[in-house]
Amino acid sequence: MQPRKPRQPFANARFFPAAALYAAFLLPGSVLILFGLVPALPGLATPAGHAHEMLFGFALAVIAGYLLGPQPLRFTLTLLGCWALARLSFLLWPGSWLALASAATFAAGLAWKVLPRFLGAAKKWRNQSVAPVVAGLSLLSAIASGGFGAGFDRLMLEEALLLIAALMFFMGGRIIAPAIAGYAQSRGWRLDARVQPHIEGTVLILLGLALLLNLLPWSLSRQLTGVLLVAAGVLTTIRLLRWRPWRCMRIDLLILLLGYTWLAVGLLMLGLGTLRPTLPLNATLHALSVGALGGLTFAVMARTRLIYRFRDPTVHPRLQAAALLLSLAALARVLPALLNQPQQGWLLLAAGCWSLTFLTLVLLLWRCRDAHADSPRHPTDR
Repeated sequence: MQPRKPRQPFANARFFPAAALYAAFLLPGSVLILFGLVPALPGLATPAGHAHEMLFGFALAVIAGYLLGPQPLRFTLTLLGCWALARLSFLLWPGSWLALASAATFAAGLAWKVLPRFLGAAKKWRNQSVAPVVAGLSLLSAIASGGFGAGFDRLMLEEALLLIAALMFFMGGRIIAPAIAGYAQSRGWRLDARVQPHIEGTVLILLGLALLLNLLPWSLSRQLTGVLLVAAGVLTTIRLLRWRPWRCMRIDLLILLLGYTWLAVGLLMLGLGTLRPTLPLNATLHALSVGALGGLTFAVMARTRLIYRFRDPTVHPRLQAAALLLSLAALARVLPALLNQPQQGWLLLAAGCWSLTFLTLVLLLWRCRDAHADSPRHPTDR
């Protein structure tokens, strides 16, 4: 009988704490720079730099941790080192060859490991759609780190936000549907509407078309993009309501559903803002970035590590409840912009809530350390 091979550690054991720590300090640092309280880092001197690090720094680290799965420790640490170098070089020398090279190396390593798993193993086109989304994000992260001009960078950031929205819609649904179904069964009721493949496929197509139309310079294409985004938001809302969220009273499910609600609201607001430029851009973007991206990434990181470590996503409910502060942070960014109110105090409130939430997540992840010794199921199996 041959000896059993040692299990490889999960990449999320390293990437999730790094992403949570970076998130905890990125937004407060940007606010302090905006108010002139600390010297401005070159990479965060503009709102585009802040958005760049939210999408290609924080969000891409979470995506890497979730999708890489078990990997050799040396590879995980090398890839994490490339990510950290890309962050440092962008903050200090944006547009430099070092920022471009480190971001490109990280993106290439991520794509090399993730793409074959979805293109080769997945049979349905909806599952295979993860591959082009990850490939697009990887390519955009490398290009945007090169600093090719303000107009071009803004377009790349818009495309990246739409790609991340598509990934949140798909992966969020694949986590939430089985989680609620299992909860429903334990409570004596049945959830019939689970993945909802027709809605899932339609929204993925709508977001894909919006991605393509957003690249075109014509006013008609922009109007069509807005219509597609509104339709995607409406269908996301229908999918969410068919999960009967009002019957889910467990904290891990509540924060997942709250993040998905912000995704639906964010898609609707982004579509309406595209159709009607009078709608403040700050409101539409922060509904997606703070509410949806912040809420869903917190929920996914916490749930994944708790299942890997304890086989139970309901452990440490008080720490998980800190995610509710992310919705307060989103409201503090969205409502003042919609009401045309002074935003300085609200910005400080949003930054404080965001930072406190992700520092709490760092503590939660610390309590879930050493999970690589386990042999868990994937979190979407629940």
